[in-house]
Amino acid sequence: MSEVETKTVAEETKEVKATTVTAKKKGMSVKDLATLGLLTGVLLLMAFTPLGYFHTFGLDISLMMIPVGIGAMLMGPKAGAWLGFIFGATSFYQALTGASPFSAMLFSISPVHTFLLCIPTRILMGFVTGVIFLLVSKLDKKKTVCYFVGGFSAAFLNTVFFMGTLILLFWNTEYIQGFNQTMGNVNPFLFVVLFVGVNGAMEWPASCIAGGIVSKAVSRTLYKKVV
Repeated sequence: MSEVETKTVAEETKEVKATTVTAKKKGMSVKDLATLGLLTGVLLLMAFTPLGYFHTFGLDISLMMIPVGIGAMLMGPKAGAWLGFIFGATSFYQALTGASPFSAMLFSISPVHTFLLCIPTRILMGFVTGVIFLLVSKLDKKKTVCYFVGGFSAAFLNTVFFMGTLILLFWNTEYIQGFNQTMGNVNPFLFVVLFVGVNGAMEWPASCIAGGIVSKAVSRTLYKKVV
């Protein structure tokens, strides 16, 4: 092959790569859209079964953050934000319909504050989980730890953002102070620690393990990549 032909092939290769990069920047691939649609369906299915929400008179125990974390790791922060929105919308629906006693009581106190508690917090959780995964994946040479960090982040951030907003918007209400009295009228930080209790002990490890294993397996098989 002559020098001119070699240069031509090299230039064409660069053009193909540039076109591919541009296409990726313009929007999601068909595979990404299919995966996003599947995870959206999983969230909606979970929302109306015990897998999504286990209702108690206090905080609901939920595994909804697992699909959100998986999507954020596989497709990035924007996908995580969308799935977080679906999670938040189903949570707000639980409050609206009275399916969740705790959320329903908050809704009766302030529908607007309950909306802010349910939806923006979950959107932020999905987005930040995707960002954390991208940052950790650059440091994780074996491309393993980053998936479990991402899975844990989804559950941990869900707790932090939800409880932080709950304290900010509902701390001075009689309802939340009623819970606080049973704990000995503790400060807001200790209240969060005690109130999360069993929820955190169940949700954080489950999201870390399940989210990490599933996202890495799907990434290796369907996406043919480690990150």
